[in-house]
Amino acid sequence: MKTFKFLFFYGIIPMNYLVNTMKKMLVVVDYQNDFVSGSLGFPEALDIEDNILSLIQEFKKNGDFVCFTMDTHDACYPQTVEGEKLPITHCIKGTWGWELTPRVKEASQYLPVFEKYTFPSLELANYIRGLSPLLDEIWLCGLVSDICVIYNELMAKAAAKPNCKIKVIANATSSNSMEEQDKCFAMLEHLHIDVIK
Repeated sequence: MKTFKFLFFYGIIPMNYLVNTMKKMLVVVDYQNDFVSGSLGFPEALDIEDNILSLIQEFKKNGDFVCFTMDTHDACYPQTVEGEKLPITHCIKGTWGWELTPRVKEASQYLPVFEKYTFPSLELANYIRGLSPLLDEIWLCGLVSDICVIYNELMAKAAAKPNCKIKVIANATSSNSMEEQDKCFAMLEHLHIDVIK
């Protein structure tokens, strides 16, 4: 990152490089078996898979960035703050429930995947921060809208440059409570994050 700034500042990387290489990023949040058909699964979660895969294909085709997050816990999950408030064991690393769904897993090959031990991913935020000079839009989708997706939307907002547009793709994002999702989307719009319907 420092090298990029040095080369740009001293004219080694010209201004038109920055302008002509502006890109988008797609972040697929926690599209894992346990959230789709496992211990925390719900029918609407499966309904968005085709839309997520279409987004991944579109971003790859356009040469844009694509990355993934994975909720990741261990056997001590019940003793964590989250485990006390959400006492349903899920996404234990190495289990079937922890893995991305098969088609999304296949699409994630050779792309960054960030394991996270709580709702937001600091590693994702640092990745976005490092690429921020090149990003003019960050799109997020996945599960679930009113917990991990909203947390990582806000992390992206903090990590990106001020004029980067942050978006959530409604038809590729879901929750087991549509009421909570509606509240979440309203809050995101209040915070200047676009909800694309």
